[in-house]
Amino acid sequence: MRVFVAGAGGVIGRRLVPQLLKRGHGVVASTHDAGKVDGLRALGATPAVMDGLDPASVGEAVARAEPDVVVHQMTALAGFADLKRFDRGFARTNELRTHGTDNLLAAADAVGVRRFVAQSFTGWPNERSGGPVKTEDDPLEPNPPAHQRESLEAIRYLERAVVDAPPVGLVLRYGSLYGPGTNVADEFAELIHRRKFPLVGDGGGIWSFVHADDAAAATALAVEQGDRGVYDVVDDDPAPVAEWLPYLAEVLGAPRPRRVPVWLARFAIGEVGVEMMTRIRGSSNAKAKRELGFEPIWPSWREGFRDGLLDRALRPAA
Repeated sequence: MRVFVAGAGGVIGRRLVPQLLKRGHGVVASTHDAGKVDGLRALGATPAVMDGLDPASVGEAVARAEPDVVVHQMTALAGFADLKRFDRGFARTNELRTHGTDNLLAAADAVGVRRFVAQSFTGWPNERSGGPVKTEDDPLEPNPPAHQRESLEAIRYLERAVVDAPPVGLVLRYGSLYGPGTNVADEFAELIHRRKFPLVGDGGGIWSFVHADDAAAATALAVEQGDRGVYDVVDDDPAPVAEWLPYLAEVLGAPRPRRVPVWLARFAIGEVGVEMMTRIRGSSNAKAKRELGFEPIWPSWREGFRDGLLDRALRPAA
């Protein structure tokens, strides 16, 4: 098939393009940054420069590509967000998840695209009551912290729009991404080494991780198969912060994280940060395994952090 990957210069897109090509698909890869064109061409894709928030730009790029499938990977995530001003850090990504999604869907419909696959996120959007691990059938959090409401509403908007669209729409909720070039490998690692990523309270927030390579593999599968709907793309091992954070510090050769009380953490990272460290819920990958055939290379963050987090040249000496 001919696949149009919007936002192909990002963490997932750079991994997805080679996988699609290996599976025999033709790929048109878009980016808003003209400086990434040569890199996308080197991957084997036909590059296109596109502004996801400009309907004319999107319409022209998609019409020229004449794709069978559109993959929406457009975000504007530049490093670890300021948790006290979470929505401000996600403002452009939220626009891409709302207006950008509308633009892509309209362009896809105009050229008769058969399938539409879009990136979403799972973890902190999950409802924070009930059991520790949620499925796609469970509701999202009805009352997030004030500084996270706009970002959660943008996720809700994207998911409704894609699932209800004329093409067969699949939403992939990625877990917390790790691997070379991700926040966990870069910003998290630096903060942990500097002992500025403490355990908050009981560290009871449940996180679901997924290696970026596995997230790209699931996306390649969704291009080819799966029914309309939402899929959680995570590993097999949801875990509390109190378990994965000390382990990550050990893997990085960093000091053991400090522990701080909730009341003190609120001053530094706000209510959003406190909830992410103490209250959020993990996600199940059972549906993605069953309906997409997803089998992660890294079934657990334990092996993934140890062997798949960093480029070999950056690993600490044994």
